[in-house]
Amino acid sequence: MNDSPGWATPGSAPSDGQEAAIPRPSEPQDAGAPTGQWSSEQPPPGQWSPPSNPAGGPGARPPAPGWGGGPQRPAWGTKPAAAKPGVIPLRPLGVGEILDGSVSALRAHWRTALGFSLAVSVVIQVATILMQRYLLPEPTNVDPNATGTEALRQASESARTTLLSLAPVSLLAMFATLFTASIVTVVISRSVLGRPVTLSDAWAEARPRILPLVGLTLLVTVITSTIMTVGIGPGLLMGSEAGAALAFLGFAAACVVILWLQVSFALAAPALMLERQSVVSALRRSAKLVRGAWWRTFGILALTYVLVFLLSFLVSIPFGLIGMLADGIDVSEFLESGGPSFGWPFLIITGIGEVIVSTLLYPFAAGVMALLYVDQRIRREALDLDLARAAGLPGHDTDTSRS
Repeated sequence: MNDSPGWATPGSAPSDGQEAAIPRPSEPQDAGAPTGQWSSEQPPPGQWSPPSNPAGGPGARPPAPGWGGGPQRPAWGTKPAAAKPGVIPLRPLGVGEILDGSVSALRAHWRTALGFSLAVSVVIQVATILMQRYLLPEPTNVDPNATGTEALRQASESARTTLLSLAPVSLLAMFATLFTASIVTVVISRSVLGRPVTLSDAWAEARPRILPLVGLTLLVTVITSTIMTVGIGPGLLMGSEAGAALAFLGFAAACVVILWLQVSFALAAPALMLERQSVVSALRRSAKLVRGAWWRTFGILALTYVLVFLLSFLVSIPFGLIGMLADGIDVSEFLESGGPSFGWPFLIITGIGEVIVSTLLYPFAAGVMALLYVDQRIRREALDLDLARAAGLPGHDTDTSRS
């Protein structure tokens, strides 16, 4: 960590499951150890005189903490006070602080983060609407009364059409997420230190990392696709009832492995952006930071994506209904046929809803990811000391050496 809002490569920082060797300024330290900041149980210098008269009077011993006029101990279960130069306190964070920190950073820098996200979302959504209108195949009509071979044929054609329709749209969404995440990660790195950031500054810092970020995303996609193919491939090749059962078991096993990898690699993007790591090094770095905290990381990510899903659902459903009414689409027809040929009113109105969702929720998820990365480094590497020094807080003006 250096004095700029960027983040240096940690080098030999203790990431392999052990706690950092240095006590944080907000934690009690051993007697005689130099202190950079006084905790709630240590009086600041000059508040009391040296104890020489226990009975009272000049130089009397100060009252015990928590009694009379002495300094109060923190309530049981509460976290000690910590410096907060930016959107988060410089100490290990709770789940609510991570979520609130992401919202606070986006609110404080909405012109930079949300303005950029809005521009990207509009461009991507316009391209998506044009693809849906002119390039993508029409939805396949499925006869609910079909049986046997005909039913299998219709299901196969419907699945193939759906995949052909989703692939380009998903690719566009992936690039939109990448560009948004790159800017939001830079915004979070400045917001933690309480420093302003303009769009030009954020883009100048994020631009050199865009291609490595694309490479990281593609590599993770290839890994997960390979695992899924290996899981279901043998069963599909058998082509019998036993093969179908084997494919189902392989699918379940592949989902478990993919979930484990996705959580283990969840912090790779912030490490790549902020530490200037290579693609493979960023994956290793993420796995090292998540090690020993997999379930906590999974819980925070699951909560984040549940919130994103619910909010996007609440926004998308009204726009979808309004779009069907404006386009003259009957709801029962839509449900029975799997989706008619949509007209411009439906595509435009639902596209507006998608722009709102992606503008607000994708940056929020990216901010949570970046703060989760910061939290793990604070817990494992005492990054809060480096952040306090970079923010210019009193008592942290010199570099801290690790043993």
